[in-house]
Amino acid sequence: MQDLVTVFGGSGFVGSQVVRALAKQGLRVRVAVRQPHLAHTMRLRGDVGQIEVVQANIRNEASVRRALNGAQAVINLVGVGYETGRQKFQSVHAMGSRNIAAVARELGIGRMVQMSALGADIDSESKYARTKAMGEQAVRELIPAAVIVRPSIVFGQGDGFFNKFAEMALVSPALPLIGGGHTKFQPVFVGDVAQAVCKAVVDPALAGQTLELGGPGVFSFRELMELMLKEIGRRRFLVPLPFPVARLIGGVANLAALTPIAPPITPDQVELLKVDNLPSGAYPGLAQLGIVPTTVEGIIPSYLYRFRKGGQYADEVERLAAGVG
Repeated sequence: MQDLVTVFGGSGFVGSQVVRALAKQGLRVRVAVRQPHLAHTMRLRGDVGQIEVVQANIRNEASVRRALNGAQAVINLVGVGYETGRQKFQSVHAMGSRNIAAVARELGIGRMVQMSALGADIDSESKYARTKAMGEQAVRELIPAAVIVRPSIVFGQGDGFFNKFAEMALVSPALPLIGGGHTKFQPVFVGDVAQAVCKAVVDPALAGQTLELGGPGVFSFRELMELMLKEIGRRRFLVPLPFPVARLIGGVANLAALTPIAPPITPDQVELLKVDNLPSGAYPGLAQLGIVPTTVEGIIPSYLYRFRKGGQYADEVERLAAGVG
């Protein structure tokens, strides 16, 4: 086996795929998470002894140091989509990233991959985008050779986008099109993102670069909702919702800071939807990494089937209902 890579946030949606990709490369992986008892299955993603799980909170410098001790590279995938409790954008995206980079530099770890997001902008009205940019800056100041990875919406089994709206479609007769549904996205498959992160940590030629990851297709928010509804076989009204109204409604979701339940929308997410979520073209992407991007249409049937009437047997149910066979 080769070098040890510490992956902060390695048990999450993207992280679990990154850990698998690293293990396939023969690397030893240390998965650093806040609640290791919930990540025990991560060890099964590699050979015996190849993957270990440790406790770490990126807001706590001492735990970060323990997680990085003996590592030759580090990947930071920790991020939050909304604020709750002590998990604030500033403390996680900005301060947490700085903690990891500072300790990595202290320990002589020169290889680092920082997960950011398309739209990261220090001048953004969105706290999410603004603090993502602050995290980028902190990492680059401390480790100039770090690779910054900015994906568009990431989709795949367990994603928080298609699954979220499919669940809403099960109980609601209508879905909101915030800002009219005109915001454009370039969804990227989680497996492709994992490959990109793996390449970023092992390829010296990528040191110091920023990668912008998007899939092969550009869709408006409305088109993504239509695609999802078609896949789950349900008809729902798509109701345009002006940004000011959406922000007002999203304000109620601030109560989510008192609960563990993810809000359907927050004012900060409304701000994000005011700007297209597309690669700028100024930085390398999947093509430059030699990764053939995976289409949305080719993947979502593999996990959205559970929202169809009849689930995985939906086609058989429809056939029987039609009196065929």
